[in-house]
Amino acid sequence: MSSPITTHVLDTAQGHPAAGVYATLEFQSPDHGWQPIGVGTTDSDGRIGDLMSSDVKLEIGTYRLVFDTGTYHASTGRKTLHPSVTIVFSVDDENQHYHVPLLLNPFGYTTYRGS
Repeated sequence: MSSPITTHVLDTAQGHPAAGVYATLEFQSPDHGWQPIGVGTTDSDGRIGDLMSSDVKLEIGTYRLVFDTGTYHASTGRKTLHPSVTIVFSVDDENQHYHVPLLLNPFGYTTYRGS
């Protein structure tokens, strides 16, 4: 089964999925700050579908995905302005799936709530 939070990274400069991008998923705890709850590396299709293990419950609150984009761009032989990308987002329904894609190029990025 897929994690309740998933991501997909597309390299818009090269026109294909960004394989090999390491990402960390964190939850903002009111008492303990940012707590890591999952990690993963994008597959050949640029996806990470197993960020959260089955023993971690999705909670209402604030989450962030931190992508190691510098290592990815270096592996393609390109310099980048953004060595990492952090996407902070809110979960307001623990029964929904949250798909957070990243569209990436060496000098910019964008994101949105996917399906």
